[in-house]
Amino acid sequence: MNRNQVRPQRRHATPSRIERVRRQAVPKPRVIIALLLLLGLVSVMLLDGYLRAEVGNDQRVRSDASASKVPDSVLDGGPFLSFQGGTARTQAVPDKTIVLTFDDGPDPEWTQKVLDILDDNDVPGTFFLVGSMISRYPDVVRRMVDDGNEVGVHTFTHVDLSYQSAARVTREIAQTQLALAGAAGITTTLFRAPYSSTNDAIDNYSWPVYKKLGAMGYTSVFVDTDSEDWQQPGASKIIKWATPKSGKGASVLFHDAGGNRAQTLEALPRYIKKMKSKGYTFTTVSGAQQQAQGQQAQGQQAQGQQAQAPQGTPATAGNARQSNPEQAAHRTADTATLWEGRALLGAVAVAEWTVPGLAAVLAVVGVAVLGRFAMMLVLARRHYRQRNRRRFSWGPSVTGPVSVIVPAYNEKECIANTLNSLAASTHPIEIVVVDDGSTDGTAEIAESLGLPNVRVIRQPNSGKPAALNNGVRHARYDIVVMMDGDTVFEPDTVQRLVQPFGDPEVGAVAGNAKVGNRTTVIGAWQHIEYVMGFNLDRRMYDLLRCMPTIPGAIGAFRRDAVLRVGGMSEDTLAEDTDITIALHRAGWRVVYAEHARAWTEAPASLGQLWRQRYRWSYGTMQALWKHRKSVIDRGPSGRFGRVGMPLVVLFQIVTPVFAPLIDVFTVYAMIFVDFKASLLAWLAVLLVQLVCAAYAFRLDRERYRYLLMLPLQQIAYRQLMYLVLIHSCVTAATGGRLRWQKLKRTGEVGTPSPGTGVR
Repeated sequence: MNRNQVRPQRRHATPSRIERVRRQAVPKPRVIIALLLLLGLVSVMLLDGYLRAEVGNDQRVRSDASASKVPDSVLDGGPFLSFQGGTARTQAVPDKTIVLTFDDGPDPEWTQKVLDILDDNDVPGTFFLVGSMISRYPDVVRRMVDDGNEVGVHTFTHVDLSYQSAARVTREIAQTQLALAGAAGITTTLFRAPYSSTNDAIDNYSWPVYKKLGAMGYTSVFVDTDSEDWQQPGASKIIKWATPKSGKGASVLFHDAGGNRAQTLEALPRYIKKMKSKGYTFTTVSGAQQQAQGQQAQGQQAQGQQAQAPQGTPATAGNARQSNPEQAAHRTADTATLWEGRALLGAVAVAEWTVPGLAAVLAVVGVAVLGRFAMMLVLARRHYRQRNRRRFSWGPSVTGPVSVIVPAYNEKECIANTLNSLAASTHPIEIVVVDDGSTDGTAEIAESLGLPNVRVIRQPNSGKPAALNNGVRHARYDIVVMMDGDTVFEPDTVQRLVQPFGDPEVGAVAGNAKVGNRTTVIGAWQHIEYVMGFNLDRRMYDLLRCMPTIPGAIGAFRRDAVLRVGGMSEDTLAEDTDITIALHRAGWRVVYAEHARAWTEAPASLGQLWRQRYRWSYGTMQALWKHRKSVIDRGPSGRFGRVGMPLVVLFQIVTPVFAPLIDVFTVYAMIFVDFKASLLAWLAVLLVQLVCAAYAFRLDRERYRYLLMLPLQQIAYRQLMYLVLIHSCVTAATGGRLRWQKLKRTGEVGTPSPGTGVR
């Protein structure tokens, strides 16, 4: 590149979506959208945990309760319990009749194979379904009903209803019915309680539940013989235990889900063939009830009595499906229930895809985060050893005077401290204060100090980029240092900052920005972020020759380099990132001077912090989008596009957006999976971060006591930064604009002592 001639050139035009920033307020709905995204994520994960029965434990609470309140006729009766007219009645399965019942499904693997066996043997079954499983596998339920099988409710989360509140009982049933309606367009009047077996297992705790459900029109179904297939005793024993004695009819229990059902699949066809060879027929619960009613009617007719169907039976109640008597318990779902059920299935489908997808993203993010930490540690150590060697030199010592530009807008609290710190500089400087239309007397304060080599330039309020450009035009020297009006320098800061210009390839230098007001919690959080996140990053980017940002608080530039790329652009809110990338694309090298320290006043409230980081993140997105063509450029511009651009996008946008997933999934796992293991995993990640932070503090010679705030920073501060970044992404996606955000200053960061800084 020919650097002998200073020829201003037009900066790259900004795309239409990222136009010149104007003074327009931020639409509040974007904040709401960011919060809604987080709420939506939490809701989806809660739904997923609920569906997988990971909320609470689905185990029997008690098994030795008294049955003194249960009528003997129920304890000794048949397996079908209903409450016709408010009176408990039971029905037995007719002789030589088998009702195959299956619990805990549907399962996408085992239930499908059970249905195949039933089809091959031309026998129906009655499936008692768990609502959460229905909502996850509706296609299996649809096939089940279409094949002529009957279905019943087995609660939504497979919880023992005996010790639940009345509201919980109603909710478990209603949610399962909604899932059924969404899956197959039906509801059912059959119910089987989890952990139930024969009638004599009813106790004083479960009896009120059966009475409540009976009053709602449900028939509770028990078993006569239990195959005990869940114990996996072998196919022969399953067949033996499922076989009724002496030609009696039976409601037989198998399982089509809840574990490995290979033995059930082996035993079931053999069992069906065995019972058929003994003259048994197979039917559903409704089929057995109708057979029993038919036999009762025949007996009454033989005795000369008029046959009457029991009132309220599934065959006669409501809008029952009459096409198949073996599905008489099914009801056609009304329109409202049907659409509510479909909505439930839709939400479940979203959760089913979202949570595993987010888990995969989390794995990628975790690898990226750990990879970033490893890269930072390796390169930061290499950077430190390289720059702190005794023989290291940038070239000839830079001793000539430089221009320090101080843009100021309403900085009356800070401007005196800033200028006094510059007046103590050990390097010859001129100070150019550009007052950007201040209304608080900032310019007057600067002039009243009577400091040598200070010029105050007044301009109408035009924004920080215009103020910096004005300062560059008025600068008398070839090297210009830019700083913020709330920042103070150490006496040797300028001298250390300009030494890299001894290398003619260097066009700009980033200094080491420090948080001066770190005594508060918010200040301490930002202090950790500055030392670990910003400065450790800059060491890495320096070695990779793709420094993305020269901080506005402390940066030095060759004046001709700034002019060649068109000056400080007003196209974005991150003019510091914009100018840095432009310099890279122009072929200049940008480096990091770790010993050139500046002390800045960080936002002191959450509101101010939000506004600052919102501007930073949105401005960075604008700058990256503006310079997106650098990815396909050749030469120096292409180097930044192919190395720096991906790293910035990955580490400053993508990873921070998804990093909170670590915390969200940790909470999810603590509540729904394994608290101890999840906590240990989170602590392990925290330990890695602590190691990186401690190393960064060691390199910057900072006190380790601030690291005590790191766990709280990870819990609270990171979530705030996540919301800020989401807010910025929404603004960028919708083409919104932001006004310049002036932060409230206190002036508490004073002039530092030589070589010590503010601790």
